Amino acid sequence: MTVKGTYFQNDASRPLCYGEVETINPKRQRRRGEPLLEGIAAKPVFVGFCGTDYELMQMGRRGALTPKFPKGEARLINGHEGVVFVPSQNRFAIVLIRGGDSADPTRFTEDETYFEYGCDGADGLFCDENYFNPDMLLHLPPQYDGLEKLPLSLAKKLVFSDPYACAVFQHERMCDIGTAQNFRVIMAKKGCSEAEARLEACENTFARTVIFGMGTTGLFIGDQIRRNHKDARILFVARSDESSAKVRFAKEVIEGADYLCTDGMDEKTTAREILRKLGGTATVFVGTSGSEVEHRVAFGEGVLGCNGIYDSFSLGPKVTFDTMPFGFKNHVILSSINFTQAHMEKAIRILCESRFDEIVELIDKEAFTQDPIAAYENKIFAKGSSLKTAVVWNPEYMEMDLTK
Repeated sequence: MTVKGTYFQNDASRPLCYGEVETINPKRQRRRGEPLLEGIAAKPVFVGFCGTDYELMQMGRRGALTPKFPKGEARLINGHEGVVFVPSQNRFAIVLIRGGDSADPTRFTEDETYFEYGCDGADGLFCDENYFNPDMLLHLPPQYDGLEKLPLSLAKKLVFSDPYACAVFQHERMCDIGTAQNFRVIMAKKGCSEAEARLEACENTFARTVIFGMGTTGLFIGDQIRRNHKDARILFVARSDESSAKVRFAKEVIEGADYLCTDGMDEKTTAREILRKLGGTATVFVGTSGSEVEHRVAFGEGVLGCNGIYDSFSLGPKVTFDTMPFGFKNHVILSSINFTQAHMEKAIRILCESRFDEIVELIDKEAFTQDPIAAYENKIFAKGSSLKTAVVWNPEYMEMDLTK
């Protein structure tokens, strides 16, 4: 069907366009062993912008998007965060973004394939209507059954379903790896059982946590750690002023979290101040800033302690380390992105009861579609922009009470 939407293409001057585009409906598979299903039509209602969208635009400028296009197409309708309305089922839904011919599409192996709506091989949400595998249209919690209009406050919370699910996955992986990394040390020290040592090792993983970066990814990972580890010491590190709205919000929502503003600091000073605020070396270092400063502070300046884990969640930076201290300090580098359906369903439940709607700002749809490239560069992803920007794509299904 022909719809209006935004789409990426390989073009140095026009990598992102808004206009008529023909959607396709190939059969897709949620997981290996499940049937290939044609998509059912859904109407995007509320859609958020992600840093991935900006990076895809840059790839289009460089002519590097071809592997991301749906098969047989020369464009990709972007957008992977938001809420859709499914007319045939008369309900709102969250799209499970990643699927494919793999047992677990978030942890695919070399003989498996995957796709991601709005990101890789499948069209996404920034259009008037699109087709999605019916098994990948996730339900809202039961209390929202029969919802006729989507409240703006709820829409703003649910726009984070994708990134918050990433945070749930990150916490799970850090628990898995941190436990395996250190339970034998605790058994040796305390002479306790393996079961007791594993429990303590899991808690100790987050004893002194550094989250390097002050975007939504770091915020959500911090929230997950605090929800599951009440005694964890959590230190956010970024360049934003401590009086900024996003820093104040993070410290309110994540009870007991501390913050270090590094604006004007060199890496050695940054490391010294982190160690002072933590009261010791980090047990886990989460890199979310997108800069190579992360690994240099963690490894080169000695912020990550012995037996610590480094969770690399930034896309783009290269992580390097000196193999001699790396080996003798028993460091582990973790890099896992995305999530499973269970993670996203958990994220949806948490978000519905959260305050995260408070950090979402809206952009007018007409202002965005008139010049989407300018909107990306001058507002949505500009310096000093809000933590999250979203757009009401279809007001027909929205309850626009701006006081909520």
